[in-house]
Amino acid sequence: MSTIDSTISERVNTWLNGNYDEQTKSALRKLIDSNQPDELTDAFYKDLDFGTGGLRGIMGVGSNRVNKYTIGAATQGLSNYLKMQFPGEQIKVAIAFDNRNNATTFAKVVADVFSANGIQVYAFEHLRPTPELSFAIRQLRCHSGVMLTASHNPKEYSGYKAYWNDGGQIIAPHDKNIIAEVNKITSIDMINFVGNPKLINTIGAEMDDLFIDTVKSVSINPDAIKSQHDLKIVYSPIHGTGITIVPKALAAVGFTNVNLVEEQCVVDGNFPTVIYPNPEEKEAMTRALQLAAKIDADLVMATDPDADRVGIAVKDPAQNFILLNGNQTGVLLFHYVLEQWKVKGWIKGNDYIVKTIVTTYLLDKIAASKKVTCYNVLTGFKFIGALMTQLEGKSTFICGCEESYGYLVGDHVRDKDSVVACTMIAEMAAYYKSKGKTLYESLIDIYLEYGLFKEELISFTKSGKKGAEEIAAMMAAYRTNPPLSLGGQKVVMIRDYQNSIERNIITGETVAIDLPKSNVMQFVTDGDGIVSARPSGTEPKIKFYVSVNTSLSSAHDFTAKEKELDQLIAAMKSDLLK
Repeated sequence: MSTIDSTISERVNTWLNGNYDEQTKSALRKLIDSNQPDELTDAFYKDLDFGTGGLRGIMGVGSNRVNKYTIGAATQGLSNYLKMQFPGEQIKVAIAFDNRNNATTFAKVVADVFSANGIQVYAFEHLRPTPELSFAIRQLRCHSGVMLTASHNPKEYSGYKAYWNDGGQIIAPHDKNIIAEVNKITSIDMINFVGNPKLINTIGAEMDDLFIDTVKSVSINPDAIKSQHDLKIVYSPIHGTGITIVPKALAAVGFTNVNLVEEQCVVDGNFPTVIYPNPEEKEAMTRALQLAAKIDADLVMATDPDADRVGIAVKDPAQNFILLNGNQTGVLLFHYVLEQWKVKGWIKGNDYIVKTIVTTYLLDKIAASKKVTCYNVLTGFKFIGALMTQLEGKSTFICGCEESYGYLVGDHVRDKDSVVACTMIAEMAAYYKSKGKTLYESLIDIYLEYGLFKEELISFTKSGKKGAEEIAAMMAAYRTNPPLSLGGQKVVMIRDYQNSIERNIITGETVAIDLPKSNVMQFVTDGDGIVSARPSGTEPKIKFYVSVNTSLSSAHDFTAKEKELDQLIAAMKSDLLK
């Protein structure tokens, strides 16, 4: 213990001598006996806190790990806060969980702690997608909700997403206030772990049916689905919750030829067929692509473990399947929805879409052309949901998007929803096929009209306490010594979202940024490029979002123009890391 910081040593001793179960203490002794000071430091150097995706971390013993005690403390803190916010009311919460290892155990801990505090609990009987939890909170008029998930993180991870009464993830000031309540819990003896079964209710298939009916109601062109009902669709849930509802939803809207990647339909928190259960990764999509090639499919879709995000693959002109990134899928989907709303006369002048500041600005151009307002919010779909709640009853929400494969069409939830995204993407494919076009060709058409936009996410993993310090130093350097040029393009605008200042380098003019403070730096070039630097809120990474664009006058020029943009992105990346 002499090789670790005294503060960390004190935390370790608290766990060894406190009222923790013997299994936990045994695991901790094993770490000590095996002489793993770095592991002990990472496990205890801080408490888990709420980021853009809530509470998320590696499972194991320690204050910086996900376990029954950190889960219990978070739930006790949330319980205390709910009682403060809704005095005299019978508080209700909903709970769901995905396929993560220990998910059912953690869900029971959450239900027990809530019910032990006199809170009425509505818990899904089996694993269900995150968007269905958001839907259930709104349907049951709950005050809060919890989703046990680590989204697309590796198998070692678990997590805890907290939701408010609008069905959206918790944002400021509630997030910080809840952490403050958690921090008041100085002993695990302050956590009420003994549940009250009389206050725990089960959510069954009736919620699935209601959710699917609502998703079905979002459809714009049911006739297109009817004419192309046998569209060949390949779908994979990547061992997660999507299997419980996506195939049913596709069938409900009318698709009759959905082909499942059977080996990835097995619910398994070890994710045996993939390295990372992330539809952004080509490796995770390999089996779906193999099945698609075998049956000559029209469309490939795969959802992440908690089924709030979806990745797709489409055929190029050579009939090869290519993966679209989150921006490309968002552009296709938004263009289809907005164009169809325009054709049907549904756009009334007070309609809007929402995207995050790191999502392609091609969406802003498309919205402007349809006379629809486009709002930009901070990274994290919780900010899209919060704006939807703020504008509810005043303006009409059409759709929301974040570049990390998250989409929402319709206002039935306050989070990204791969279930409605899958049905609408399939409908879009059916519609364009009925017009003799593929999704790939439709994307090129958009580029011809609005310009060719190319985005790339560049991320660097820096784990543990040392990694967190390195990321902090990088962000500080970007503020004190920002790049003057990127990829040969002069930086003309700097946006510092932490200090809420936008500064025009040419004129010296500054403008206040009217968004919550966030540790993001954004550099705009004279070539209309945008580079955003942002530490991840859910992973030990610093991320760079690079967006560049150029004109495209002919489909034949697409490959050459795309190569030019790839070279520009590479040059910008090089400048960022100097």
